[in-house]
Amino acid sequence: MLEFLLCSLITILPDYLYRRFAQGKRFGHEINLFSVWYELRWGITLCVILTICLITAVFYFHPTTKAVNSTFRTVTILPESNGRVAETFVEINQKVEAGQPLFRLDDLEERAALETARRKIAEIEAAQRVARSTLREAEGRIIQARGHLKQARDEYDTRNQLLRQASSAISEREVERALVQVQTQIGAVDAAVAARDTVQAELDFQLPSQKARAEAELEEAQVALDKTLVVAGTDGYVQQFSLRPGDVVNPMFRPAGILVPERNVNGLAAGFGQIQAQIIHPGMLGEVACPSRPWEIIPMVVTEVQDVIAAGQVRPTDQLVDIGQMPQAGTITVIMEPLYIGALDGLPQGASCIANVYTSNHERLDEPGLSTGQWIVLHAIDTIGLVHAAILRLHAVLMPIQTLVLTGH
Repeated sequence: MLEFLLCSLITILPDYLYRRFAQGKRFGHEINLFSVWYELRWGITLCVILTICLITAVFYFHPTTKAVNSTFRTVTILPESNGRVAETFVEINQKVEAGQPLFRLDDLEERAALETARRKIAEIEAAQRVARSTLREAEGRIIQARGHLKQARDEYDTRNQLLRQASSAISEREVERALVQVQTQIGAVDAAVAARDTVQAELDFQLPSQKARAEAELEEAQVALDKTLVVAGTDGYVQQFSLRPGDVVNPMFRPAGILVPERNVNGLAAGFGQIQAQIIHPGMLGEVACPSRPWEIIPMVVTEVQDVIAAGQVRPTDQLVDIGQMPQAGTITVIMEPLYIGALDGLPQGASCIANVYTSNHERLDEPGLSTGQWIVLHAIDTIGLVHAAILRLHAVLMPIQTLVLTGH
């Protein structure tokens, strides 16, 4: 309607003035309800054509969209395992900080496993003390066995020397018995050394590995116990939290609530039609009007244009995808940030807005060698952006009235 009114000022109005004052035709006589089309046909035709061209140019070179949102992501509150709630520490809409406890699951089983792991470590440490005592005993047996071996060798050497001297005080049989005694003591020394090595290996390898395993089990039990206490992963507000002691939570089917991270809105996501893909680019200036910030226009700038359209996404399945069954054409996702720091402060997360972005040919107008026709066209493109800016401001003015009065309750 605004475009038609603007176009009529340079088409229908001059045509009417020409008919009225140049041709002397009077409204209500020659120009009446039935002869308006015939008398003002040139102005009406030009007005319709110019209006269509103006609307097309405005919406193409200065796109607008109502699909604007301050998107945010929530954090699901849930434990890492099933369990029954033993105690809760927060309520709905309570502000929490990262690491603050939210609720605790029943931990009797985890505490029992932790105590078992601690006792197992104590048992292994006791076994190490016993093994060290056994090692000292084994070393003593080696000393004892070596003493017996030395005594047996001395006895053998003495008897063997007497036998070689052909002494009647010793017989060959007694020498053989002494030699057997020496060999027996050598075996006793080897057995004592082997027993000492066995105890030493138990102290150096078996018991330390058992202790390391027990310590790992202790750490695992401690982790399992820590998991029974669910804490906030980030600063935010607890929502949809209605747990009470005795409730059963399941990380797959029954979450405990939602944590909305606390942050200021520093950008908006907007969806523009695909036809404007060649127009929208990073660096374009824009404006938004939001119901949560009535009667206010916020200057924005395009910082990123997503190079894929979500509607064309295909997930691998066991069936071929029929392109004809794809959803309707999607939109181009555009990220917009405020032109001035803090301009979006106070805007709720998830708020919806109306956005305009404006084509600017300021740099092209300064290029040398630009023809007069191109200069006029580029100036016209920049100028008609005022139409969309005026429409956006009209929306901002009427938005509270339309929401509070015209839509009813």
